[in-house]
Amino acid sequence: MHVKDDLFAIKTNTEGKELIQHIAAHKLRTIVIATHAALSTDAVRLALMNNVDIVFLKSDGHPLGRVWHCKMGSTTKIRKQQLVVSLNAKGLEWTKTWLTTKLNNQIEHLKDLRKHRTETYGELIDQKCNSIDNMRQSIAMLTGNNTNQIADSARGYEGTAGRYYWDTLSTLLTEQYKFDGRSMRPAKDQFNAFLNYAYGILYSKVEKVLIIAGIDPYVGFMHRDDYNQKSMVFDFIEPYRIYAERVVFKLFAAKKVNKAHTIQITNGLSLNKEGKVLLVEAFTEHLETETIRYKGKNQTRFNAMQFDAHNFAQQLLTEEVDVV
Repeated sequence: MHVKDDLFAIKTNTEGKELIQHIAAHKLRTIVIATHAALSTDAVRLALMNNVDIVFLKSDGHPLGRVWHCKMGSTTKIRKQQLVVSLNAKGLEWTKTWLTTKLNNQIEHLKDLRKHRTETYGELIDQKCNSIDNMRQSIAMLTGNNTNQIADSARGYEGTAGRYYWDTLSTLLTEQYKFDGRSMRPAKDQFNAFLNYAYGILYSKVEKVLIIAGIDPYVGFMHRDDYNQKSMVFDFIEPYRIYAERVVFKLFAAKKVNKAHTIQITNGLSLNKEGKVLLVEAFTEHLETETIRYKGKNQTRFNAMQFDAHNFAQQLLTEEVDVV
């Protein structure tokens, strides 16, 4: 990638044929580097000048690093309030909201799948939805002075709901695609390989909306503040995991995935170039092209996440909290 006439010029070579595509900077939001690529310094400079972040992904889709402008674009008061709220009951309420929304999304996904599988799987899906809803209600009823007091219980209910959810999705797939629960780093099967990569892309998107809104990605409410862990990204992503899950399930349900999309690695599977292209194209369309009705407006799912991040930041600013 280089620059010509103030446009990004992207040169690719496929089967010995060289192609060059020119794209205006204002049409890009993010440049994702997933495989071997070369960027000129002019291309990096043009991206920085137009608030286009450059994200480098590891082989499993998780962000390795990013190049972005050095301006925070917000008041430091947001991050001060974020730290205070992380230690009190308000942080607990935010955590419960994100987790219960995540479980609601799982239920809605299964109900949508039920519409075309009533005769064979209708009763099973209803039972699983009820079980997940019981876990959702259990999380909603948790009380305490801060998130640390309920973290273990919340993770237990969330994990139980997840087992109901993933078992059901596996059951609904054809035999060649079935999987045995979640597996990460490495994935044990194709479904988890695709899902892990999609989550990795989503992590980078969530980190971006948080930074734009002035939220510190490292100060979380429920996830531990381990060294270099972006705890708030892991917290805030929960309601939006459904974006990745719907795209991946749809690819498998439509039988668009085959063995040629993954490669064997030590103790598992990973996506190859063809698999990454298939997923990235479908996920990008889902996130940044398709529109949904949200807050009374038609907007992309990425814009909806950005709206929620700004709303979160605004509520932190207006929240009257006592320093602990």
